[in-house]
Amino acid sequence: MAHPTRLMPAETSLVVVDVQEKLIPKIPHADRIVANIRFLLEVAELLDVQRLATEQYPKGLGATVPSLAEKTPSPRADKVGFSCCAIDSFVPELYRTQKKRIVLTGIETHVCILNTALDLLAESFWVYLPVDAVGSRSAIDHETALRRLDGAGCILTTTETIAFEWLGGAHHPKFKETSQLIQTRMAQSNLLP
Repeated sequence: MAHPTRLMPAETSLVVVDVQEKLIPKIPHADRIVANIRFLLEVAELLDVQRLATEQYPKGLGATVPSLAEKTPSPRADKVGFSCCAIDSFVPELYRTQKKRIVLTGIETHVCILNTALDLLAESFWVYLPVDAVGSRSAIDHETALRRLDGAGCILTTTETIAFEWLGGAHHPKFKETSQLIQTRMAQSNLLP
C-alpha cells in the first residue's frame, strides 16, 4: 500500500507559475531553475502528467520564457492576483480532472508560489514544492517562504525525486526514456552555474 503522500502521475498536476521573460533575469540561479522546470515538464509529458502554466500580468512582465513555453499548454492563464487560485478556471479544472496532488514550480517562492500553495492547501490539495525548481530574487525571502510552506503542510522535495516517484520503479514502461532525460539533465547540470 502506498503512503498517502506518494506522487502518482494520474493524480498529479504540474503547475509552472510565472516564469516570464522580464522576471526570470532577476532570480538567482535562474538557468538552473528553468532547466529543472523544463526537465519536470519533459518527464510529465512522457508520463502523461497534466501540465498547467500561468503568467503574471504578461502585458507588463512578458511571456513565459521560450524554453518552457514550448512545453506548456497554450494559451497560458494570465492573472493579476498573486495566487493561481484567483484564476476562475484554475481550481475547477483541478477538480474536474481529479488532480489532488499539485507540484508547484516557478517564481517567486515568497509571492505567487506561497499564495497559490496556501490557497491549494485550504482547498484540501496535496502541494509538493521541488525546492530546486522555485526561486525568489532574495535568498532570505525564498528560504523563509519554504520554511513557512513546510510548516503549513507543503511537501518539500526535488525535481529528480519527483521523476523517480512518478516512475515507481524500473518496471515502468517509460523507464528507459525517463532515465535518458535524467542522464541528460545530469550532464547539463555540470554546465550550469
